Amino acid sequence: MFTAFIRVRRYEPSGDRNRILQNHTLPNMFKKALFTILTLLLLVPVSLQAKRNIETLIVTGQNNHNWQISHKALDLILSNSGMFSVDIALSPASGEDMSSFRPDFNKYDLVILDYNGDAWPQETKDAFLHFVQHGGGLVIYHAADNAFADWDEFNRIIALGGWGGRTKESGPYCYFEAGHLVLNDHLEGPSGNHGRQCAYPVYCQSEKHPIVKGLPDKWMHGRDELYDSMRGPANIKELLYTGRADIMMGGSGREEPLVFTVDYGKSRIFHIMLGHAGDSLEKNPAMQCAGFQTLLLRGCEWAAKGRVTQKVPKDFPTEYQSSYRLDYKQPKKLPDKQPKK
Repeated sequence: MFTAFIRVRRYEPSGDRNRILQNHTLPNMFKKALFTILTLLLLVPVSLQAKRNIETLIVTGQNNHNWQISHKALDLILSNSGMFSVDIALSPASGEDMSSFRPDFNKYDLVILDYNGDAWPQETKDAFLHFVQHGGGLVIYHAADNAFADWDEFNRIIALGGWGGRTKESGPYCYFEAGHLVLNDHLEGPSGNHGRQCAYPVYCQSEKHPIVKGLPDKWMHGRDELYDSMRGPANIKELLYTGRADIMMGGSGREEPLVFTVDYGKSRIFHIMLGHAGDSLEKNPAMQCAGFQTLLLRGCEWAAKGRVTQKVPKDFPTEYQSSYRLDYKQPKKLPDKQPKK
């Protein structure tokens, strides 16, 4: 029987500390001092609860994309920020028994979906819905919006999806035109397309939202796929960034919604279509892009906490120049040169 692997951190119970003290013969003065120190240590986490790391679960293990790289990059970006404690829920391989894949979503503040594969067991689906509908933060990352085309509630959670057999019946095409979202339910055709990978500019459409507040209205994203022709319920709450799918590169020729929040009850859902995984952690420009990493971190904090406390980083891309973090860390100072991608 397969059991999903979840990385677990170990904690030292306070009772063990007391036993350690009892087994040593120390002068009373030292005993009192140690007792005071231990008491303070035990009380500190209570006083600093508001500053604790965001407990995060990345769900992965199947994908038509390179999940072996993407989930490691996501883990590095979040963990290196110092704001998140990350666990990984790894599904069985495609075609294997999924019955034992039952992550405990409710242990976490935030769930990131890096999954596109076999259907989950009903108990897992129910637990996931309970998590989202009762205040758990959720991030839909890149090809996770290709998953579960026949799960109606999931399609409402992601707002827009691609591939997986989605058609006109899945919802209208959604794109951006003349300053407004357009829902076109007259066009026939499948859902999901992208042209050849390239660097491209993205455009802010909601500058006051906490996730993007202070970021440039236009900046150059690193070499990536640009999803277009997406379909679904299109219950977008706040459209944050769009990108034009260049018809000369095989795109739709339209301006497409790429980063947004989802209108789903009182839930906080952040959907980011950017971030196609490369061949390795070293050759991964879409995820090494400082703009992608900044949006991911800010979107994750917002989804988990409803606010964003992060400052705009100094290495954020400009209108004409991409910027990269090859080690998935925000630099303390800007490098003299940025690598070409």
